[in-house]
Amino acid sequence: MTIGYPNGAGDDSGNTNQFYSQYEPKEVLGHGLSSVVRKCVEKSTKNEFAVKVIDLNNLDANSEDARADAMKELEVLRKVQGHPNIILLHGYFETAAYVFFVFEICPNGELFEHLNKVVRLSEKRTRAVMQQLLDALQFLHRRSIVHRDIKAENILLDEAMNIKLTDFGFATEVEDDESLTDLCGTPSYLSPEILIVNMYERYERTSVQGYGRAVDMWASGVLMYTMLSGSPPFWHRKQMTMLRLIMEGRFSFDSPEWEDISDAAKDLIRRLLRVDSKQRPTAAEALQHQFFARQELPRLSFDPRSRFRSAILAVRCLCRLSRLHSAPSRLDIRRLRSDPYSVRAMRRLIDSTAFLVYNHWVKKAEDQNRAALFENSPKMDLLESVRE
Repeated sequence: MTIGYPNGAGDDSGNTNQFYSQYEPKEVLGHGLSSVVRKCVEKSTKNEFAVKVIDLNNLDANSEDARADAMKELEVLRKVQGHPNIILLHGYFETAAYVFFVFEICPNGELFEHLNKVVRLSEKRTRAVMQQLLDALQFLHRRSIVHRDIKAENILLDEAMNIKLTDFGFATEVEDDESLTDLCGTPSYLSPEILIVNMYERYERTSVQGYGRAVDMWASGVLMYTMLSGSPPFWHRKQMTMLRLIMEGRFSFDSPEWEDISDAAKDLIRRLLRVDSKQRPTAAEALQHQFFARQELPRLSFDPRSRFRSAILAVRCLCRLSRLHSAPSRLDIRRLRSDPYSVRAMRRLIDSTAFLVYNHWVKKAEDQNRAALFENSPKMDLLESVRE
């Protein structure tokens, strides 16, 4: 890893030229509130990287405060380098008007974008993502660092589809006996203790005095729920109602997506989404959960008949798979007409189509599903109310 430290931070032209002399910027990869991320190529090696450019002049806050925040992010990034699931900082440049962070590039983009395409992740794939995320959080928490903005948009996927935790703008150090009170993060991922501390004017009178590492564990539970079901656990069109759901920890596994999810996965989500932060597992404890346990297959004794039977079944399976494209399985037309969302194959098609149309989560409440978008007959109760 090479970090570039320009001489004379106030010399705008010199430091900007120093960046452009080493890197050639390419297309835009993404936008933030005060930054833009571009692909860039290192001229000496022809290797591709991603550069995050922070424009200090476009920020509402004072430029010196914005620079201090950037320096704080840089300090955190230096301390967390070395973990395979945390984004690698390759270089850094500072000018009077801009701050450049040069990172390794993740060609498969954000986990959020991947979810938009596939809607849901399998339990096996979710296990791999959560194991890498919790291992990265354990690495951070052992160094007394809280990320405070765990979400699908801040997790990148490299060429091997391994995750890279990124965006440490809200990350901060916290000691074991220290409590944080700042309101920061993404609304649907906020933990109850963050809301309680900031909703009460005199939070000293409440049972919650602040928050710490446990907020990352709550956000991990929200992410795990979202990956498995294709929708967030807490949502309502009225934001205050959504915040109330979060503070009460009200979510359910009643939707059809949860029918084929294991009890171990549901149990880990319940533990991560406990309202009392003291009852949530740490990252190290969560990694010991049975959801991540490797199940060893029993050893089978040699039996010629069993081997022959297994070979016949394997051949029949391959034959059926080869004919699947020309002779697909039959659909129950009556069921398809009455409730298309109950058919698993149609459910995935409806979900993916909804993402293409709306470009955001469509299922957002316990009493609402994506099939409602395709209903073309009016509800009887609505007709009766209109007649009355």
